[in-house]
Amino acid sequence: MNQFWASLIGVVLGGGMSFLAQLITTRQATRTEDKRQVTQLAEARRVERLEVIREFIQLTQQGIRLAEERYEAPDWSSGRTPEWAAAERLLIERLWICERMILVLIGPELYQVAWNYAGAVHHVLWEDLGGSEAAWDHLRSPMNIFLNAAHEKLG
Repeated sequence: MNQFWASLIGVVLGGGMSFLAQLITTRQATRTEDKRQVTQLAEARRVERLEVIREFIQLTQQGIRLAEERYEAPDWSSGRTPEWAAAERLLIERLWICERMILVLIGPELYQVAWNYAGAVHHVLWEDLGGSEAAWDHLRSPMNIFLNAAHEKLG
């Protein structure tokens, strides 16, 4: 009879230990998978943020080039050709959309800085500041503030 109880206790302890080991292993695997998914999501978000910042920089650079075209014309008014105006409208629309995506993907701090920079680009496209050097001086500060803030956000 003692052998029966000893066997039964052994089976119960062995089954309990096996169940406990499976439970611990399952929990550890779940935690590992959760950490992997969190890391994967964080990396995907970082890539999205990087892409929107890259697109914003490309669009602002295109705006600067368009402004230079207008400043290089014989006079300010003649630089505003129908083709130039169409390119400017398309560019500004894309720039404002991208600037709002910065708000959605990154947050209000970088959005405000991007808004200031996009506004400066828009200003040099439509206001005669007296030459390309004056336009560049108008852009330099907002551009540097944006680039530094983007660098900090991306770490």
